[in-house]
Amino acid sequence: MFPILSLRFIPVWRRNVRVWGKLKWPSILGNFGEPLLYLIALGYGFGRLVGDIDDMPYMVFLASGIVCSSAMTTASFEAMYSAFTRMTKQQTWGSMLDAPMNVDDIVLGEVAWGATKALMSATAILLVSSLLGLVSGPQAILVLPVVLLLGFCFASCAMVVTALSPSYDFFLYYFTLVMTPMVLLSGVFFPLDQLPELVAWGAFMLPLAHGIEIVRPLMTGGTPTLVPLHLAVIAAYAVTGFWLSVMLVRRRLTA
Repeated sequence: MFPILSLRFIPVWRRNVRVWGKLKWPSILGNFGEPLLYLIALGYGFGRLVGDIDDMPYMVFLASGIVCSSAMTTASFEAMYSAFTRMTKQQTWGSMLDAPMNVDDIVLGEVAWGATKALMSATAILLVSSLLGLVSGPQAILVLPVVLLLGFCFASCAMVVTALSPSYDFFLYYFTLVMTPMVLLSGVFFPLDQLPELVAWGAFMLPLAHGIEIVRPLMTGGTPTLVPLHLAVIAAYAVTGFWLSVMLVRRRLTA
């Protein structure tokens, strides 16, 4: 059965926003501090050894990759650790089901919130990159809707893991076996054309590489190519992940 979509997800999303609002300053500081650390440590330090990549300074190349990888990490963390806490430890979802809403509303609200957190993180990195002179022009603002879709995609996939997880420790498998290889092989730190052809094709089977293929040109003054294809792959993962997560959470909460 397909998910039943309604605007009842908005109170779930709004509830998470209000909770975040009570702890927003440490979160905002982390959103700025972590990317700044990466850009300085890797961009300046490692960049001196690497030099230019694809006719651009390594720090410029790196900034666009970090925008996408940070969106993935932020959305996944929110849809796993935070959502799992609300589902099990706090029993927040059980209380929500006493209201006039269903499991589909809760899952959509959680995934939408994960996408929102990804957008916040990416906006912070984009701002830091702009202040450091790593963004070429105003077209970089188009990065934000792409990141929002990426956030929804990775939050949906992470929610599948949450629905299956018996404990917090289970999430380490996803981080180690899925997210870490995706970050290392999707063009965040070096171009995909430097990889063996088979590995590069494997990377293009995953959504992060497609997000970077759109975001990097937008941030560096170029023009993205094959945009419909890249967006279609990301959207396919988002829709499939959301559908699976709804089915699995339904089964878990109603068993």
